[in-house]
Amino acid sequence: MTASRTPSIAEELRGAGLRVTAARVALLATVRGGDHLGVEAIASGVRDRVGHISLQAVYEALNALTAAGLVRRIEPAGSPARFEGRVGDNHHHIVCRSCGAVADVDCAVGHAPCLTASDDHGFSIEEAEVIYWGLCPGCSSNRSS
Repeated sequence: MTASRTPSIAEELRGAGLRVTAARVALLATVRGGDHLGVEAIASGVRDRVGHISLQAVYEALNALTAAGLVRRIEPAGSPARFEGRVGDNHHHIVCRSCGAVADVDCAVGHAPCLTASDDHGFSIEEAEVIYWGLCPGCSSNRSS
């Protein structure tokens, strides 16, 4: 029996029908190595890996990677878009109202969409997106002291 090998980022890009570029490889590695990063942080991480890249090129690459299902975009209300490499599951997020920290929360119950709508209006529901709001441990302790 042979062990399964994790595909390289280049192989994942090709498998998604995307052209492999140094910027896309660096971008996907940056998103996966980060924690719900914003566009500026992603651009900085890509620049650290490959040198200059325009913000427009970062947006275009993020749109392509999101459309291909390699990156997930989340947009908490009142916050800029954030990106993560955790895709293909039905997890949710918790956001700190004070500092904006974001953390993953596994699906509360069962399989996707893990929430049942009281009225689906004839839709075939595939996914439920939930954002929990509160204070992170650091902001909670700062508020109480």
